Amino acid sequence: MSKMFIIKDISGQSEQAVQHAGQFLPYTHKKLGFNKPVGVNFISDPENAKDPLGKTAYYDPNKMEITIFVDKRHVKDILRSISHELVHHGQN
Repeated sequence: MSKMFIIKDISGQSEQAVQHAGQFLPYTHKKLGFNKPVGVNFISDPENAKDPLGKTAYYDPNKMEITIFVDKRHVKDILRSISHELVHHGQN
C-alpha cells in the first residue's frame, strides 16, 4: 500500500470494504492527482444507520482524513462515498 493512504477499520466489520479500498485508492490517486496523504477511517454508528438521512461520510480537511460510516451499506456504496470525499481532498 502506498504511503499516500492510511486505512483504519475502526468498525472491525469492514474487511471486504478495506480490501476493495486498498485497490481503489491507488486508482483514484492516479486519476485525481492529489499530492497529500489521506487517511480513510471506517466506523460503525448504529444510531446513524437508523436515520434514513444519516451521514454516509465526511472529509476533515484539517486532519486530511475521510470518515466512512459502514453500517448497513453495500461495498459499492462505500466506495462511492470514498470517491466523493477524495474529490474534496483533492480540492484541499
